Amino acid sequence: MMAKAKSDGGFVETIKTVFWALVIAGVFRTLFFQPFWIPSESMKDTLLIGDFLFVNKMAYGYSKYSCPFAMCPFEGRIFASEPKRGDVVVFRHPVNGSDFIKRLIGLPGDRIQMKDGILYINGVAAPQEPAGVFEEVYEPQGPMRNLPRCENGAVGAGGICKKSRFIETLPEGRQHHVLNIDTNGFGDNTDVFTVPEGHYFFMGDNRDNSQDSRYAQAVGGVGFVPAEYLIGRADRIIFSSAGTRMLYFWTWRSDRYFKAIE
Repeated sequence: MMAKAKSDGGFVETIKTVFWALVIAGVFRTLFFQPFWIPSESMKDTLLIGDFLFVNKMAYGYSKYSCPFAMCPFEGRIFASEPKRGDVVVFRHPVNGSDFIKRLIGLPGDRIQMKDGILYINGVAAPQEPAGVFEEVYEPQGPMRNLPRCENGAVGAGGICKKSRFIETLPEGRQHHVLNIDTNGFGDNTDVFTVPEGHYFFMGDNRDNSQDSRYAQAVGGVGFVPAEYLIGRADRIIFSSAGTRMLYFWTWRSDRYFKAIE
């Protein structure tokens, strides 16, 4: 009887331990981090389809979209620190409510323009230096089975899809890769966008394959994003799956474990 009582007690303690571990994990996730799985190629080659990461919700403080509670006692955003140009940020689309991930390019008051595929910030070009070619197999990618767009034209199934890669340097000196697909594409030449106060301007690193702030919300673009729609900053990839399901561990990319996002 004593042995059975001890056994029952041990089982109850195990259940309690598991329960509280799940509670703590849930609170930790709600308060500090949000998981995010990359569904599209708009941020290649910085982020690939199938990259799994956690978004740091504390990076910029809380807003009504990153608040850990059902109701927040404030409107707008309470900043812990201001977002910085070059940050990779997850935010809520101001119109359709979807979560997007892009690079922060324009701060409030900035003037942003694209000319011949070159980014201009307040009238000054962000220089680009050639950095080789990004290559991938032309095949369906991820659970949505998206086919990549290629600079080298229609390569056919199983062919090598290529995009020119450049290192872009922002005014503060931060650098990141950008890819090119089209020459004089639709987003390569734009009017000047003046970012309103309390808003931000975002772009994808895969410049010719990103519906970002260069495109009006009325046509499916992001437009200017209000500060309260920012959810958090993406700092590091946890792991990456090249397959159709995140848990297909045999498809995980061995070179992307805990990879810093630049």
